[in-house]
Amino acid sequence: MIPDRKTFIRANTRLKPVPHVPEIVLHVAEESVPIWQKTEEELNAMGLPPPYWAFAWAGGQALARYVLDHPEIVAGLRVLDLAAGSGLVAIAAAKAGAAPVTAIDIDAFTEAAIYLNVEANDVYVDVIVLDVLDTPAPAVARYDVILVGDLFYERDTAARALAFLDRNAAAGSRVLIGDPGRTYLPMERLTRLAEYSVPVTRELEDLEIKRTGVWELG
Repeated sequence: MIPDRKTFIRANTRLKPVPHVPEIVLHVAEESVPIWQKTEEELNAMGLPPPYWAFAWAGGQALARYVLDHPEIVAGLRVLDLAAGSGLVAIAAAKAGAAPVTAIDIDAFTEAAIYLNVEANDVYVDVIVLDVLDTPAPAVARYDVILVGDLFYERDTAARALAFLDRNAAAGSRVLIGDPGRTYLPMERLTRLAEYSVPVTRELEDLEIKRTGVWELG
């Protein structure tokens, strides 16, 4: 299935530099609705989630920028990119010297998209397609750093994600979040580390430039 998905992604995206992180190139879609419809046709299914893997979202761009500008936060450490989408943040971590880097997402297309993007950027990332948000607390940290870009857009997902992050932080993981202020971002729990003006597409956002923060969960 993966080769077929790779073929689909190559046919429906373009390999382009990420606006706020031009050191990284991604296979991205020009428009959201056509690729969403084509993804449903490819899988013979309706009501699928949006193809988050086909875009460079504001939170991911900001977090990737921060990681590349501050490689010491991940260099030589075990890093997880949670809800990885295109793999942008994982790729930034790998470029900054993190090892191993693991990208996790629930979308079946994510694995193929990340492998294509990893290949285009000449780095190595492990990819897992799995919903891990309800996994029990680890006794010790499985990851030194967990990176999360743009995950707090929906109430239930945000609550599950925060609980997962709290469990892992209690075991010793450092948690960094890139987010433009989505509705369910737990602001009262966060310390802002940086803020950027991130170019995004009006296909997905209400503004062409999104003020986007990088936060640490505390």
